[in-house]
Amino acid sequence: MKIIREIAELRKYRAEQQSGGRTVGFVPTMGYLHDGHLSLVNRAKQETGCVIMSIFVNPLQFGPNEDFERYPRNEERDLDLARSAGVDAVFLPTVEEMYPSPIRTKVIVSDVTERLCGASRPGHFDGVATVVMKLFQMVQPDKAFFGMKDAQQVAVISQMVNDLNLPVEVVPCPTLREQDGLAMSSRNVYLNEEERAQAVVLSRTLDQLELWAREPGMTAELLEGKMRSSIEAMPLARIDYAEVLSFPALQQIQGPIAAVSASQESLPAAQWIAALAVRFGSTRLIDNRIFQGGVRLV
Repeated sequence: MKIIREIAELRKYRAEQQSGGRTVGFVPTMGYLHDGHLSLVNRAKQETGCVIMSIFVNPLQFGPNEDFERYPRNEERDLDLARSAGVDAVFLPTVEEMYPSPIRTKVIVSDVTERLCGASRPGHFDGVATVVMKLFQMVQPDKAFFGMKDAQQVAVISQMVNDLNLPVEVVPCPTLREQDGLAMSSRNVYLNEEERAQAVVLSRTLDQLELWAREPGMTAELLEGKMRSSIEAMPLARIDYAEVLSFPALQQIQGPIAAVSASQESLPAAQWIAALAVRFGSTRLIDNRIFQGGVRLV
């Protein structure tokens, strides 16, 4: 596995893969790898000839009161995991390499960034879109692999790729979960024992949605109320948001949530997402489910 720390070396490596006729799969991460990240690598290995992973904690996507400095980092562990997963090259730039001078150009994706995490973390997705655009320009991947745990990020990156005609295919991949259902996240390490025990309420609440959505007259607003009531039963939970929106447009839904039944073959039911962000102590966790009509997709 090749370890690359400079952009010039990365460009040279990418050119070598291109001249050898190998397609490139790209897995961008902020490190502190877990099985969810490695599942993206496995998917990339199945679909491309060379897998490049980036490990970079991007300061642009952290607000002034967020956890940039304490975000978990362990380079040696990450490199061991990447190597064992079969990554061909890891790009490990410093902040100075990525941003050698104050950045004056940003990528701003409107509309899909204005709800959910975009509402509670102003500027977050500007930082995400900007760093992903920079990485796409450096790596020039044929395919880029993103986990659906952050479904809004997938929607934002897909919108950017479509709007700017970028020659890369965005490949959404399923969320990996712990045995008890908690979505895998680098931030899970922050949870103490009691917070970790209560955090499973997120996946358990989302698991109920398929039943709730089938109730006669169920609306997005009523579903949001049910989600909130379920989560608030845990004393340590502090809800940032619990919303039901169309997907991937992330617009409010009017009328019954399953107005077009999945059993009807004439027209497909609209896709919608139930998305959560909840704090347990100082740790903010996100999770979601995506449905078509009243039937869960992922």
